[in-house]
Amino acid sequence: MNNFKLGVDVVSAHNLLPKDGQGSSNAFVELYFDGQKFRTTIKERDLNPVWNESFYFNISDPSNLHYLTLDVYVHCHAKATNSNSFLGKVSLTGTSFVPYCDAVVMHYPLEKRGMFSRVRGEIGLKVYITIDSTIKSSVPTHTSESMTTNSPSSAHAEVRTPANSMTNSVPNEKVDSRHTFHHLPNTNHHQHQHQQHSSSFADTHYVTKYEADQMKSEPQPMSLVRTSTSVQPVDFALKETSPYLGGGRVVGGRVIHKDKTASTYDLVERMYFLYVRVVKARELPAMDVIGSLDPFVEVRIGNYKGITKHFDKTQSPEWNQVFAFSKERMQASILDVVIKDKDLIKDDFVGIVRFDINEVPLRVPPDSPLAPEWYRLEDKKGEKIKGELMLAVWIGTQADEAFSDAWHSDAATPVDSTHAISAVMRSKVYHAPRLWYVRVNVVEAQDLVPTEKTRFPDVYAKVQIGNQVLKTKTVPARTLSALWNEDLVFVAAEPFEDHLVISVEDRVSPGKDEIIGRVIIPLNLVERRADDRIIHSRWFNLEKPVAIDVDQLKKEKFSSRIQLRLCLDGGYHVLDESTHYSSDLRPTAKQLWKPPIGILELGVLNAVGLPPMKTRDSRGTSDTYCVAKYGHKWVRTRTIVDNLCPKYNEQYTWEVFDHATVLTVGVFDNSQIGEKGNGSSKDLKIGKVRIRISTLETGRIYTHSYPLLVLHPTGVKKMGELHLAIRFSCTSFANMLYLYSRPLLPKMHYVRPFSVTQLDMLRHQAMNIVAARLGRAEPPLRKEVVEYMSDVDSHLWSMRRSKANFFRLMTVFSGVFAVGKWFGDICIWRNPITTVLVHVLFLMLVCFPELILPTVFLYMFLIGVWNFRYRPRYPPHMNIRISQAEAVHQDELDEEFDTFPTSRNPELVRMRYDRLRSVAGRIQTVVGDLASQGERIQALLSWRDPRATAIFITFCLLSAFVLYITPFQSVAGLAGFYIMRHPRFRHRLPCVPLNFFRRLPARTDSML
Repeated sequence: MNNFKLGVDVVSAHNLLPKDGQGSSNAFVELYFDGQKFRTTIKERDLNPVWNESFYFNISDPSNLHYLTLDVYVHCHAKATNSNSFLGKVSLTGTSFVPYCDAVVMHYPLEKRGMFSRVRGEIGLKVYITIDSTIKSSVPTHTSESMTTNSPSSAHAEVRTPANSMTNSVPNEKVDSRHTFHHLPNTNHHQHQHQQHSSSFADTHYVTKYEADQMKSEPQPMSLVRTSTSVQPVDFALKETSPYLGGGRVVGGRVIHKDKTASTYDLVERMYFLYVRVVKARELPAMDVIGSLDPFVEVRIGNYKGITKHFDKTQSPEWNQVFAFSKERMQASILDVVIKDKDLIKDDFVGIVRFDINEVPLRVPPDSPLAPEWYRLEDKKGEKIKGELMLAVWIGTQADEAFSDAWHSDAATPVDSTHAISAVMRSKVYHAPRLWYVRVNVVEAQDLVPTEKTRFPDVYAKVQIGNQVLKTKTVPARTLSALWNEDLVFVAAEPFEDHLVISVEDRVSPGKDEIIGRVIIPLNLVERRADDRIIHSRWFNLEKPVAIDVDQLKKEKFSSRIQLRLCLDGGYHVLDESTHYSSDLRPTAKQLWKPPIGILELGVLNAVGLPPMKTRDSRGTSDTYCVAKYGHKWVRTRTIVDNLCPKYNEQYTWEVFDHATVLTVGVFDNSQIGEKGNGSSKDLKIGKVRIRISTLETGRIYTHSYPLLVLHPTGVKKMGELHLAIRFSCTSFANMLYLYSRPLLPKMHYVRPFSVTQLDMLRHQAMNIVAARLGRAEPPLRKEVVEYMSDVDSHLWSMRRSKANFFRLMTVFSGVFAVGKWFGDICIWRNPITTVLVHVLFLMLVCFPELILPTVFLYMFLIGVWNFRYRPRYPPHMNIRISQAEAVHQDELDEEFDTFPTSRNPELVRMRYDRLRSVAGRIQTVVGDLASQGERIQALLSWRDPRATAIFITFCLLSAFVLYITPFQSVAGLAGFYIMRHPRFRHRLPCVPLNFFRRLPARTDSML
């Protein structure tokens, strides 16, 4: 028996629109779900009504739950006319329903019913699924029953609050069957309350009352978001959340209960830190026998300790270092700042400064930074001693300027806390270098001096920039001159560090080349262009690569020379990432840049359920950080040490120049810290998320928990979930619409396009340059991180990807196939009524052909309007069914993760090669069939079959006379009615034109 029920607690409404003509409303709520309808009582003359009524719907088919919708309508009842006025509605899809244990009261903004509706306010609902067999469903409300007011008797008879019962709208004789829920005592409540009581300082002196109340509320549920097509398993689906961020609570992409004191960091949860800036010290006492001092500072609060670097033999050191202690992890109310003397055996105590956390001031930007002050040192007994320490201590949020450069307590590692290790754990913003295409046109070389006088040289030109080497073809220099006229393209990054080296070499024998001469040209001297204007060629003298005598050089003024056309092409966009996931499409030349069309804001909130990537103290753990990439700007969050559910709460902003771009966010495990972190270990990838900007609505805040799906050699795995908040704000709506008419890439990509081979090679070189430059930053963004974020291996062969692309193609043409099947049903009169209507419509279009195009476009418009209500409300995410990763064969995965060239044994490679031949054979057959059909069409007029061609041209002549005499509408009508004729007038054999076409010859008999 099906015990699934949908419970709906109608709690209250807020700020409703007055509709009774007296500045108030008589509000009630109607609920519609799966053909059932319930209604609450009427709250008279109340714009903020409170119902606290519960209703229970029967779920007929739980497997179709995510296709169902709960519609909530708020109406105002007018007693005088006994009519109802619309106040607003809320529609909740089945993907947002959660079990009772996860359900909390959610306040939903009321939506309009139509374009001209006027609504305001919000309604509080608690929606959940229960399988309790003792709960009886509510009695549906009939449309003919009278409206029920909020009198005590009627309220008692019709409905009761969720605290007392679980049924409503039942007669009095069934009151005994009501059920009551009791709250069980929470064993952790007193312990949690005691921990809050012993916190280091109270929240009330820097947290608003509303925010403090929100922090005490239950965690917000996550509603599953799935589509009707390509439905994923629940564990792999996107989850919409309603977190309380810095700007207020986000519900349905809108911020409600907005906090007026919110800063610009409104897409992350506000986190409070105790900041300690250790500036310098003076007049410190000497500690060693020789009268020297090696001071350093130790900042302690509870179990957390931060240490500055030490200075040798100085009594007036300057550190200027900032420490940040997370408020959530504080377990003490006293801050100790201790100066110690570095020693080999045991560090000596110099002095201490203590602070009461409750007296530390709060600073919120844009307030000016807190000025540091001098504090007198004390000994262990609390007495003043010689020496002073300059400090600044304040409480701030992650919006503080000192946040990015500070040492963080949640990033502190017990293994190694040196300055070098802490450097690779900080948050950082990187800017990728500006890339240029270097075009080298090698025209010719003259006056070549061969290395051997007995033979004419076979010469070629070799051009090199850094690790990039390209060669021209080898030509014989019979007249001691060589002509190539070849274009070679390279990638270079600003600032230019490598020179352009061009050498002319003689192919003496296979595997042996000798340099005739070379020239070195700095890239700063190369001419730049932003269009396809002609670059004038220049002659360069070729120098001998070996050292020669100066006097000999003066005697021999003659030298070989080479003609070159050199330019830095700024009209292209240098592709350094996968084409499908490009985050920037602007040309290199800044004078071609258009103004930005909007702002993209990203809040990296937290991650949950991350897998342990390493072992520490005999237990699994992870030291994770996030990397976000969009355009030239890369960002990296701080590393959260020893935490499988890290909270980052960092916000970043990008300018958007083209909305047809993709934001990529990845999660990695930091392998540079700990016992094995020697700098050569690779950071481990955990997962990534891609979000296309064009799929985001303007001004909406998307708060979703994205599953981190990664394909492993053993199959697809979920590596946790990443919680993000994203907002795209449009600054120029006209420019954004204008972009839809512009080409995707800059003009030069179409005027002088590159070949596919060139683009792949240049993309690989550009990615290597970007990875090398970002790897030299501090902290470095390692090469494996850049490669994973840029999808460098997306072009490699994969049987799984091939299947996925084939099924994507089938999905694209599924509409055409469906229309063909529908037309086939029309032709065989499967549904006579529909067939007759199609005949009538066809006859109308034949008689009035000017209606054909308007009808087509009107039909497309109506389809678009109809699909508007089903539009996606969330960014698309990785789908394992579309990717064919759900049931992929193990050997196909092993082949996909194989290196290039292969590293597998020959027998396995032979088996895979045979499988590939089998697949390619079927594709070959399909391609051959398509070619045969095309060749038969050509054979109609080629006289390859003289009788068939004679029959066809005779038919064409007769058709020309008939069509000239007969009106076109008559011919088209007769042809249409003939095609859609009744099956009684059809034969099972193929028609005559098809038989004639199949007998035409193709060129298959000419194939070997």
